[in-house]
Amino acid sequence: MTANLLNFDAKGLTDFCIEIGEKPFRAKQLLRWIHQSSVIDFASMSDLAKSLRDKLTDLAVIEAPQVISDHVASDGTRKWLLSVGTENAIETVFIPEVNRGTLCVSSQVGCALACTFCSTGKQGFNRNLTVAEIIGQLWIANKLLREDLRQFSNDISDSERLVSNVVMMGMGEPLANFENVAMALDLMLDDHAYGLSRRRVTVSTSGLVPAMDRLRERCPVALAVSLHASNDALRDHLVPINKKYPIQELLAACRRYLAVAPRDFVTFEYVMLDGINDTALHARELIQLVRDTPCKFNLIPFNSFHGSEYKRSASENIRVFRDILMQAGYVVTVRKTRGGDIAAACGQLAGQVKDRTRRTAAISM
Repeated sequence: MTANLLNFDAKGLTDFCIEIGEKPFRAKQLLRWIHQSSVIDFASMSDLAKSLRDKLTDLAVIEAPQVISDHVASDGTRKWLLSVGTENAIETVFIPEVNRGTLCVSSQVGCALACTFCSTGKQGFNRNLTVAEIIGQLWIANKLLREDLRQFSNDISDSERLVSNVVMMGMGEPLANFENVAMALDLMLDDHAYGLSRRRVTVSTSGLVPAMDRLRERCPVALAVSLHASNDALRDHLVPINKKYPIQELLAACRRYLAVAPRDFVTFEYVMLDGINDTALHARELIQLVRDTPCKFNLIPFNSFHGSEYKRSASENIRVFRDILMQAGYVVTVRKTRGGDIAAACGQLAGQVKDRTRRTAAISM
């Protein structure tokens, strides 16, 4: 069976090379060709022996998801719709800024956690993405962004990093697809692949406590937690996984994680929902809730989508909420909505999900 080399991290590629009778050091060469230079034609890998190139042509491929559509928003945000087979597609978003380029990466086709304010969650769930489908999003972004720049300059090298930051905040719950996400993270951090800093790679979770502990031991990167509520009763409704792992268990896991994390704080994401979780009382309750957990807050104005039951908090309510947190000594950012005109903003990613949970049918009944 032909092997897709995008599915292999450094260890997997080393094992593959040994299996086909090659020296282990060939894995590092392959990593650089595949991930730094975006080369898929083995014949073009000039520092490999011709016998190895011929062998790879027979035994392996380098296949990323197919680009279905490519849209650029008025603010420069770029969204790709990528086919992952069997009528399913995922979305990946690139957000350019002055000193960095951030890629928002998906980890699943749909999501099983059913957070009530999220477009992905409303669609149901089909399956986990493979390593190739996860890291393939970064591979595609680097390749296409580099090709675009070369239209204006020939000085762009194959190894130039146009994506400086990765956030696992696209479709799906990353920690529900733990092994594949962890292998993709290994590739992001590998100096022979993408060479990103642990501080510049962020995993966002809705609160899968056991998997947070596994990530701490396996591959600690920056951590963001989708909190969205200041008490268990409210979070049970907004983020149903809270019924299994309530807030105090979640916060304890955050504190354990910080012992080895590349940053000395957790980022709490908090979507601002009009009349639901955005009052001054909620802000003060939140301060008491997290008082023992080093953190910063990222307030996210709700981005509407078809069929949503919520409205965005008024700007004044967001300002008051932010000021209460800041006066208590917390660092608070209010996320600027990016890519809203192409449905690329936070909470809007939908893709195409052939639902296996029958959630879509249940919602429509």
